[in-house]
Amino acid sequence: MIRAGRVWVDGAVAEIGQQVDPDTVKIEVDGVPLPIRPDLEYHLLYKPRGVVSTADDPEGRRTVVDMVPTDTRVVPVGRLDINSEGLLLMTNDGDLTHRLTHPSFGVTKTYVVLINDRLVAGDVARLVTGVELEDGPAAALSARILDQSGGRTQVEIVMGEGRNREVRRMIQAIGYDVARLVRVAIADLRDRSLKSGESRRLTLDEVRQLYAAAGVRD
Repeated sequence: MIRAGRVWVDGAVAEIGQQVDPDTVKIEVDGVPLPIRPDLEYHLLYKPRGVVSTADDPEGRRTVVDMVPTDTRVVPVGRLDINSEGLLLMTNDGDLTHRLTHPSFGVTKTYVVLINDRLVAGDVARLVTGVELEDGPAAALSARILDQSGGRTQVEIVMGEGRNREVRRMIQAIGYDVARLVRVAIADLRDRSLKSGESRRLTLDEVRQLYAAAGVRD
């Protein structure tokens, strides 16, 4: 890969035999950062309902930081509101945090929403064409019904941004209430084996996958 010019160090093509300090340099392979700094940590948490997505809570409620077994200070990347659950990245990598949360990078998040009613096809289409919220228009990248039974609807919604309680407010804007909301994917990162309240460290490939999803090449 080095001979092919695919490895870069601090913006320059790497050379065979070159030595670097992983604490100070930026290494890229095919334009995607190689996160090798030993002080960086990446954890994937399944946030349960009732837990707040902040580092500290003035009301003394349990936070997502309390749920990750590490002595390193990691913070949540984005938020899930207290009544929502699902996948949440916890890290001390500020660059990746910025790229995953800033809407200009368009990193997708996928949600499965349970509604205590039968959602009609026209309303699903409205989620994609867009609805008006108090802080401006909002639209899903895609929405589809996964299941309808017993007067309830399960719908998958893919978003390219993450404003406060946006998915819940979109559902309310088309006349329905959310019974349950679960984030099931961040970009293409999923983990169906992770149970509520559990966390695990991301692999190097998974971290690079998230960087790639953010389109890091300047």
